Amino acid sequence: MNVFEQTISDRALPILVGLSPQDTAVSAAANSQRYSQKPSQNRRKTTFDPLHSLKQRLDSIEVKSPKFARLLCQLIPAQCPFEREVKIFDRTLFYIPPLCKLNPIYEQLIGLRFRALCYLADVCGEDVTAYC
Repeated sequence: MNVFEQTISDRALPILVGLSPQDTAVSAAANSQRYSQKPSQNRRKTTFDPLHSLKQRLDSIEVKSPKFARLLCQLIPAQCPFEREVKIFDRTLFYIPPLCKLNPIYEQLIGLRFRALCYLADVCGEDVTAYC
């Protein structure tokens, strides 16, 4: 399995570069390789993601008002609130690592917070250091 085939299709690369598919050797090689495989190898594996619609909905939220942007910046934390060091008398007993990466919608929430910060900084001209 080629990593290139899984990341960018042979039609997307010429569009990104500004060439037609006939001008690229990559598209010709990819097409000949694709059709020479068995039919069962042409199908991509589908994964079951029950949260896909929620992720799409979070990604599609547009920040259009300063009040909504401020609310998002206040509700979504900048750092993981679960990371802790338990200390007694300046000695660390144990460390709880950040668990936010285990959250299946973590990337979407951070992206939504970033869009809200960008809206406040770019469109409204506010100082966003209070939210960082």
